[in-house]
Amino acid sequence: MRKQKTKIAVIIILVILIIGFFIPVPYYISKPGGTEKLNDLVTVSGKADHKKGSFSLVTVAMAKANPYTYLLAKMMPYYELEKVDDVRYKNETDAEYNVRQLYMMNESKNNAIQAAYHAAKRPLQVNYQGIYVLSVRTNTPAAKKIKAGDLITAIDGKAFKSSEAFIKYVKAKKTGATVSLTYKRDRKAAKTVRIKLIALDKKGTPGIGITLVDDKTVKASPKADIDSEKIGGPSAGLMFTLELYSRFSPNDLSKGKQIAGTGTIDPAGNVGRIGGIDQKIVAADKSGASIFFAPDDKITKAVLAVEPGAISNYAEAKKTAKAIHSKMKIVPVKTFQDALNYLTHNVK
Repeated sequence: MRKQKTKIAVIIILVILIIGFFIPVPYYISKPGGTEKLNDLVTVSGKADHKKGSFSLVTVAMAKANPYTYLLAKMMPYYELEKVDDVRYKNETDAEYNVRQLYMMNESKNNAIQAAYHAAKRPLQVNYQGIYVLSVRTNTPAAKKIKAGDLITAIDGKAFKSSEAFIKYVKAKKTGATVSLTYKRDRKAAKTVRIKLIALDKKGTPGIGITLVDDKTVKASPKADIDSEKIGGPSAGLMFTLELYSRFSPNDLSKGKQIAGTGTIDPAGNVGRIGGIDQKIVAADKSGASIFFAPDDKITKAVLAVEPGAISNYAEAKKTAKAIHSKMKIVPVKTFQDALNYLTHNVK
């Protein structure tokens, strides 16, 4: 009888423990991820990789928290708890969040190609594709017909060259009017649907109820391709640019070193601030990197409004490297050219 009671108690405890994994907690947990060498992810037609070293992007691992991982994150160094509302936009679904991350990665790749090819003085062409849908407001006529990830190519049969022109056209309509949207989904043939405009705010501004951005493609010569199927976000831009540019360099741009780094990139080669720099320093150090490029960003009033007490990525990277006794050389960069100059003149 006692053995049976013990058995039942053990089963109950196990059931409770298992249920704990599925109890929702309104937090995400981020932690140091790993590094990904770019020589296998980046290809430039007719240009082989002749580096003895490597350029690597650095990742931060993120997952939804449960009661157990929440407690673990409280105890582990360089584990961060982030509220769901700080990670996702208001009313943004998981699917829409993933679409946004993939869009930012695709934009990062396009920007990297432009920055690298301009620096290498190679020809390229930027083509406007249409309006990329990041999210759709729930309980609207649009929500029944289009979704995040769709590419709107025309409205009322008219094609536009920017999202600004698209928005201006819609605002000239009246709330309650019906427009026809032509869109593509999953690279399939275009479809056209009719959607009733709604009031976006108390002023009655007419709109569709979508978050949108411009979608562009870059046609470079020679052709460049970056395989980033499972990587989201824009923070690998700088390292993509270095890897692409290295294919045109007559010398080993890496100088045989294992080089990691992070930072967004724009078409002009400017490097921007990213999140999780401390976690990326930990990940890069574990991978054996000897050099780490960190954005030397300016802390503006806008940044301080969101992150009181914020310091630059470079300052935080230096602080973290010192705390973990890393031997990596932390290099501040404001532009792609800064990184190029460092590799050219300071690395032997």
